[in-house]
Amino acid sequence: MREPDRIIRLRTVLSRTGLSRSTIYRKIAEGTFPPQIKISINGSGWHESDINRWIADPVAWRPKREFDAV
Repeated sequence: MREPDRIIRLRTVLSRTGLSRSTIYRKIAEGTFPPQIKISINGSGWHESDINRWIADPVAWRPKREFDAV
């Protein structure tokens, strides 16, 4: 059985990527960084697998399409 994908918060994403907060949000707007997911009314995070895919190849990263499911 597959382990569930963890949700990581902004502080962890900043640490793992080495990017600044403003750069992350700019890249999200450009479509070159994984978008956040809403986890509560005031909270959001990222799927850890999406961030790991981006770190592995930031230049070629593209959003996963629904039919590209693992």
